Amino acid sequence: MKLYNSIGPNPHVVRMFIAESGLDIETIEVDLMSGENRQEEHLKRNPSGQMPALELDNGNFLAEISVICEYLDELNGHSNLIGKTPEQRAETKMWFRRIDLQIVEPLINGFRFSEGYEFFKDRLHLIPQASDDLKAIAQERLKWLDEQIEGKQYICGDRLTLADIHLYCFLNFGATVGQSIDPSNKNIVDLYSRLDSLESASA
Repeated sequence: MKLYNSIGPNPHVVRMFIAESGLDIETIEVDLMSGENRQEEHLKRNPSGQMPALELDNGNFLAEISVICEYLDELNGHSNLIGKTPEQRAETKMWFRRIDLQIVEPLINGFRFSEGYEFFKDRLHLIPQASDDLKAIAQERLKWLDEQIEGKQYICGDRLTLADIHLYCFLNFGATVGQSIDPSNKNIVDLYSRLDSLESASA
């Protein structure tokens, strides 16, 4: 297999997941800044033009970070990162979905529509007037999540999962674009620190 990789939080999620899984996958860099991901060669791998993409041994491609991670986990015999039982897998996917829709989407679009406007203006349909509200929504939902993880080591209790990795990579990105964690969200701060100390965080 080959992972087509680039800068950005989405590839970071997959790289961190791969590192936590103990897998060794060849990585090929795609120049996101020059728009290589929007060129014909990459669009054959992923018609959405997004990163990353996983080339399978049979030449087929998978995209979407949750799909790639779930596929790798199934090949690896089901780990705690997704879940060893149907209930654990459902719990992980439930929290991943909540974090993705309620926190990650408004956080990343808040950036794209403001600080990232010049970079994305010719690549995506942007709504600059929505940026402040989207950032506020992300912060509101982080406060909600802070309450939900009270007393937990990780989002799914004592299991480090894809949901934690997803949240960490985007909070890490958010901190670089003016969307830092509100220090009053002490449970989120503690979780971020716990994840940031993992060797896989630098993958």
